Amino acid sequence: MTNLDSVDLEILRILQEDATQTNKEIAFKTNKSLATVHERIRRLKEQGYIKKIVAILDRKKIDRSLIAFSHVFLKSHTKETLSEFETEVAKFPEVMECFQMTGAYDFILRIATSDMDAYHLFLRNKLATLPNVSTVQSFFVLSEPKSDTAYPL
Repeated sequence: MTNLDSVDLEILRILQEDATQTNKEIAFKTNKSLATVHERIRRLKEQGYIKKIVAILDRKKIDRSLIAFSHVFLKSHTKETLSEFETEVAKFPEVMECFQMTGAYDFILRIATSDMDAYHLFLRNKLATLPNVSTVQSFFVLSEPKSDTAYPL
């Protein structure tokens, strides 16, 4: 963040809160010109600070009400087997996030399905069929008291 000044940080805060705001609205909130805001946002995108702008959907309204965090342990830990697992698991639409971890398990996956039956089919027909998967231990979300996508800046 060394390349970012207070205006860049404020623009990022505003966009994290609501990326549908127009450059004109952001210019008003930051007390900067429309051209300045436009150029700064372009630069922030080019430099990779803004990876993409998305809509965050209500998962329950789109029939993805079951969230599982699945810990995956692999049989082998070569560069090739780790890369193969990452490539294959990224193809599954049920997998929302995949993290390679330190500790007892190699990966943690955040998986979204409609219900337990759909998760069971995903596990048996997709995840467990991947070569090199040894163990999968899953934990299911009961409630979600906090879900934030914005990083403190």
